[in-house]
Amino acid sequence: MIYKIRVILDAKEDVFRDLAVDSNDSLEDLHNIISQSFGLDSGEMAAFYTCDGEWNQEDEIPLFAMEDGVSMSSVTLKDIIDEDQTKLIYVYDFLLMWTFFIELADISKRNEGDSYPDLLYSHGELPDNPPEKVFEAEPSELDLDDSEDEFDDFNEFDNYDSMDFDDQWN
Repeated sequence: MIYKIRVILDAKEDVFRDLAVDSNDSLEDLHNIISQSFGLDSGEMAAFYTCDGEWNQEDEIPLFAMEDGVSMSSVTLKDIIDEDQTKLIYVYDFLLMWTFFIELADISKRNEGDSYPDLLYSHGELPDNPPEKVFEAEPSELDLDDSEDEFDDFNEFDNYDSMDFDDQWN
């Protein structure tokens, strides 16, 4: 089967690529076509992330295998994308954090004579620098209440010179 996907740069400007890829291709193949279609070096570290319908990041699939042995080369597109699971997040270059949203637009039969992967449409140019990311944590139960300060008793020692540390070690 052929997957038609849209890869959208997470930016204010509209920058996206429409690609046709074989469902049997690996995520490493997808990484290569994405980097080529946006003019990026495919040798940089990158990862795909599964996500829910609201684009909340879930499981990581890195370019190279880590302790669990999963890598882009060991996962095919049909393993993680289908009619029910249509979205992925792609992060390229962990120092610059280029972030892309990937969405399955259509599934069709392979046409004889066509070669894949294929860049179907290109819109917008990649900016010189990635858009700035703002990382904000959501409030949790572990956050300290502003009215309580667990360090209130920290200053109970007014003068460290008056403490006799030598006696403690003898």
